[in-house]
Amino acid sequence: MSKLDRYILKQIVLTLIFSIVALCIIFILVNLMETMDKFIDGKVPLDIIVKYYLVYLPEILKILTPVSILIACLLTIGRLSNNNEITAMKSGGMSLYKIIFPVSIFGLILSCGQYYFNGWIVPSSNEEKASITQEYLHKYSDDGYIVNLAFRASPSRNVLMQYYDANNKTAQRIAIEDYEYVSHDNEEVKTIPKLCSRLEARQLIWNDTIESWQAESGFIKKIDGLDKVSVERFSSLPVEINISPRQLARMNKKSDQLTFDEMKDYIQLLKAGGKDIRKLEIDYRSEQALPLANFIVILFAVSFASVKKRGGLAVQIAAAMIIAFSYLLCFQLAKPIGLAVDVSAVLVGWSANILFFIAGVFTLMKTKT
Repeated sequence: MSKLDRYILKQIVLTLIFSIVALCIIFILVNLMETMDKFIDGKVPLDIIVKYYLVYLPEILKILTPVSILIACLLTIGRLSNNNEITAMKSGGMSLYKIIFPVSIFGLILSCGQYYFNGWIVPSSNEEKASITQEYLHKYSDDGYIVNLAFRASPSRNVLMQYYDANNKTAQRIAIEDYEYVSHDNEEVKTIPKLCSRLEARQLIWNDTIESWQAESGFIKKIDGLDKVSVERFSSLPVEINISPRQLARMNKKSDQLTFDEMKDYIQLLKAGGKDIRKLEIDYRSEQALPLANFIVILFAVSFASVKKRGGLAVQIAAAMIIAFSYLLCFQLAKPIGLAVDVSAVLVGWSANILFFIAGVFTLMKTKT
């Protein structure tokens, strides 16, 4: 890396830090004014308020980092352009592409770092923030409880729980249905599922000693090949269900409290249980795509700021806001559109990045190098 590359990157990093700090302070102050009444009504101690915003900070950084890198690049490259430093670089034989190369690499590294940050650090802090909100702001929460849960434990076994307590690892009023696949005359559907047994129990309890589920106070209905039904009652019965209490507990978390790994497992679990996971999968793919915005905005920032314009700082900040707003608008609009049309969730989640990357490259190519 040349001295010139280090000089440009140093200016961008310093401006980026300043932008992040300034935007975070503004965000927190605005949020504090909106939430102050709730803090006062709840008599929340000062140290808890400080802790609340400390655990809120990762979510704030997740939102503001792409805007901050956009502002940093616009201001830095714009300042170099206004001081004729960009012109001097071009006169020395450097093209705009060579100038943008180290900045783009920095954007890619930042995107990779934020992918991990958004996928694992932010969900953990959101969970802690939700805990503080529940305890001190007295907001209703069903933390630890899941109502009307249904999932598929295996290709031939469905499990239904009217109520599940994740804290006690206990389910109330449960039903387990086992199916067998029988041949069918229809050429298009050669086999169909047929109910062969149904277990109903008052409780389903996780036994930590043997690491297995135990059904309490219930009965089993068995249906033979002649459709005859027999009933067997039991007081306690071991039940084989291919899911642990830890996996069930994930179903109670909000999507912003799940890591990328947990979200993927959660989607697969709901899909196996026959749930509609379209919206959740689009949200998951969108969250994965968001960090790349750090790289994409650089294409616009360098293209726009490298050309001298009247208005200076005010024009550059206005341009940053327009680009950021347009990206976020496209990012959010893609979700409801994706729900309405039958296209891949991956394509929906990445559509804003694809469109803005193409537009950014086109803008860069049209810029005088």
